[in-house]
Amino acid sequence: MNNICYKQKKSKKPIAVLVFLLCLTGCTHSPTILPATDSQTKSLDYCPPLAQTAPPAPQQLPRFTLSSGDRIRVDVHEGADFSGIFEIDMDGQLHIPHLQPLATQGLTLSQLQQKLSQALLDAQLLRPDLIQISITPLNWAGVQVQVSGAVFHPGPVTINAKDPEFQAQRPLQKTGQHATGRFLTQALANAGGVRPDADIQRIRLTRGNQSWCINLQYLYTHQTSTDIPLIAGDHLEVPSQQCLQNELLKTSAITPPGFRVFISNLSIPADTNAKAAIGSDSSSLPYGSRLLQGVLAGNCVGGTQSTNARRQILHLTHHLKTRQPQVQEYALGQLLQQADNLQHNPYLMPNDGIACYDSGVTNIRDIARSFSDILTPLTLLRLLQTGSGN
Repeated sequence: MNNICYKQKKSKKPIAVLVFLLCLTGCTHSPTILPATDSQTKSLDYCPPLAQTAPPAPQQLPRFTLSSGDRIRVDVHEGADFSGIFEIDMDGQLHIPHLQPLATQGLTLSQLQQKLSQALLDAQLLRPDLIQISITPLNWAGVQVQVSGAVFHPGPVTINAKDPEFQAQRPLQKTGQHATGRFLTQALANAGGVRPDADIQRIRLTRGNQSWCINLQYLYTHQTSTDIPLIAGDHLEVPSQQCLQNELLKTSAITPPGFRVFISNLSIPADTNAKAAIGSDSSSLPYGSRLLQGVLAGNCVGGTQSTNARRQILHLTHHLKTRQPQVQEYALGQLLQQADNLQHNPYLMPNDGIACYDSGVTNIRDIARSFSDILTPLTLLRLLQTGSGN
């Protein structure tokens, strides 16, 4: 009788453990993300498409002008003392022997030629009828400009940067050098590219006391125009139009070529990112990628349909203006069914985060494994105790 009572009492312990663990299963669920209520954290709506209109009337835009670091060749007829290869210093001054420093920042080559001629006349170093000057560019230097507003990385950027070894080389050509990187579009690209809320029709270029309103709509409407050359100290301000321009969510001269997202998928089908083949290639996506592409890159789709189809996806992003973090939860099945819906399959932005949570079936299976991990030692202990009692 005592043995029977002892066995019945022991049999209740595993049942109690099982009931306790079953209670825990009711507490296991993916995080509940509440929608943002603050107007400062709500996502921006989409703008109307860019109008396919004729370009605006041309305005007097800056021409290619000299800046600090530029290297030029000066040839003065019958004036060897004033001829040679010169580099404009950090203050924008040009130093020619026997002359006062000449301010050259923002001057064109023809304007500098006139200024040098006048300086030679004022110093009475050459007769007026003998002054013949030729100025040709040899090396357009890299310049630093300021970019602010609706770009991914606002701040100072350097454009047309040159390798120090190239700068130290003696020029082999007598004239000319093509400065492909000293333009406005390159400055925007070096600042991380424009954000999708940028107003590209009203970009403000400020140079000293002058300013211009630049319209880059032609980049997306197949219109012809010319890029704007910049000099050191220029300031570009890109305003926000408080909505997302769909055309700016594609790769172009002023948008990022690609970006990185942070992906976490640490359970099924693999328990680490390394085993799931989530590396630099899968987390680096072309600009214009949407959430489903990031989910596919993170191996969150596929596997056994009955156990893996009902996964949950967490998307971490930041408000474009306030930079406040925003987290949204998506059902994988709904994401697949409504892949063309921007509300359910939004565009990804640089440094977004994606987390993949397993389905409810997988959660229960893992909890059952936990039961086994806990109950197996208890069962073995019970057998040992029973054996020792006998």
